[in-house]
Amino acid sequence: MKNIVLIGFMGTGKTSVGKILSEKLGFKFIDVDEVIEKTTGMKISEIFSRFGESRFRDIESEVINLITKRDSQVIATGGGVVLRDENMKKLRGNGVIFCLKASENVIFERVKHCKDRPLLQVENPEERIKELFNRRKPLYEKADFCIDTEGLTPEQVAEKIIERLRDGKT
Repeated sequence: MKNIVLIGFMGTGKTSVGKILSEKLGFKFIDVDEVIEKTTGMKISEIFSRFGESRFRDIESEVINLITKRDSQVIATGGGVVLRDENMKKLRGNGVIFCLKASENVIFERVKHCKDRPLLQVENPEERIKELFNRRKPLYEKADFCIDTEGLTPEQVAEKIIERLRDGKT
């Protein structure tokens, strides 16, 4: 069985939904950011501060390359995975890609108190969200399916994904 890949901006529920999906489907759950932290022995924020975003993206691509060699996984990616076309090609090669969506305002409300989001450690995080959101939006829209998470619980989002899979629309 192909992998189920969850992409989307930070705060859209990729990890929460991914855990529920993997349990319901009997798939292994893989959180790309967790794998990065385990393999490097550093928090994502530490990688960003010590080596910069470019090195983080290199590590992220290496992890994507490794995990896409297996199947029957639910893969929750980091929000910036779409920035490198090579990542999306690898993920699509053995997976169905679902983009979890929410508006900029909802995302801000969900993540405004998170201190472990390196891209939001700026003077105006709300403005930064808008900037990143607008830059990434066309890349997220290349997913096989998009699901709006606003007003839904992670359980409900997982059910929507399972419905799509069962309908054979993948």
